[in-house]
Amino acid sequence: MTEQTTKNRFSFRTLVLLLLPIVALAGVIFLFLSTGGGLDFQSAAPIEDLTIERYELSPDHIDIYVRNSGPETLTIAQAIINEAVWPFDITPGATIPRLGRATIHIEYPWSYAEAYGVTLFTTNAVAFDVEIPVAFNTPEPNTKTFWSFALIGLYVGVIPVFLGIFWFPALRQLGRRWMVFLMAVTAGLLIFLGLDTLVEALEAAAEAPSPFQGIGLIGIGAVATFLLLDALSRKQINTGSDESARRLSLAYMIALGIGIHNLGEGLAIGAAYNVGEIALGAFLVVGFIIQNITEGLGIIAPVLRDRPRLSSLLWLGLIGGAPAIIGAWIGGFAPSPTLAVLFLAIGTGAIFEVVYEIAKLIQKDVQKQPMPMTIFSGVLAGMLLLWVTGLLIK
Repeated sequence: MTEQTTKNRFSFRTLVLLLLPIVALAGVIFLFLSTGGGLDFQSAAPIEDLTIERYELSPDHIDIYVRNSGPETLTIAQAIINEAVWPFDITPGATIPRLGRATIHIEYPWSYAEAYGVTLFTTNAVAFDVEIPVAFNTPEPNTKTFWSFALIGLYVGVIPVFLGIFWFPALRQLGRRWMVFLMAVTAGLLIFLGLDTLVEALEAAAEAPSPFQGIGLIGIGAVATFLLLDALSRKQINTGSDESARRLSLAYMIALGIGIHNLGEGLAIGAAYNVGEIALGAFLVVGFIIQNITEGLGIIAPVLRDRPRLSSLLWLGLIGGAPAIIGAWIGGFAPSPTLAVLFLAIGTGAIFEVVYEIAKLIQKDVQKQPMPMTIFSGVLAGMLLLWVTGLLIK
């Protein structure tokens, strides 16, 4: 047996050496918790934090879903609605352990379209506010609302993406320089979408319970997605796929990145309808319809010089647009800031990885005939296109 083989063997001795620092660390932590590190200080005030995840309204009832995101157990003692103390019930109980969830049930004769302010007090008199800007029957997950949110997702994601794909026959008539320009436009579109998705993820992270570390979740989701897609892309290259297959694969990756972004849009629209902000929801739908037709253009740009099958174009449109339906369902029936952070982070990583792949494809196309101004104008046009259409949404 060679010396190298002996070194590579995982033995019981190796396991013990790996575990020793962990055991020692556990001992240090136990010693600190037992002695307080030699300090005899006590907190002057209780540290409590309650995250309001969502609320639901039904006739004469208000249900508030909360999570204890503080370091210690807390107990809900009182509920005040519009400055009036009101009786309530809590399941599973008024005492909520760290990271535990509870539902507060309040029988209250609320009036349609009015605003209400709910304040929850713990036994330590720490207050947490719940704002209900518009009293509205929360959509229930029944057949009618299920298909209604599906229709909204269809309007927002599927239809405009397919309308953009319908440009395929006309765009195939363009010359090589125009092909490079459209690829650069796609890169610009995706850069703008990636930045927009990142900002949305940061906003959702601010609303997520602090123990879940929203910023860290963004980093994990974005970096892991970027590296995973990059690994899959390199693996495809190593298998010897032809150029046409690689361009189709890139189109699928663009559709995937855009699809996850559209899932985030569906979340926003569903959440707006969930809290009764119908005007905002309708405004978002119209704005996203106008904006998302450009996404169909970005999806087909890599395969304009090829003849993909009709089934491939169908799948590209569904991957790019259908996630808006899933997002509308989640946002409308069970909005979750933590889940939104994760989805948006994955979308960010996917979009920027696709930008990286497009940049490599453009660089390969212009090796013999550099087109710096064409690329510059295309990227700028793509970003400006979404910025202008964004004026209808933001």
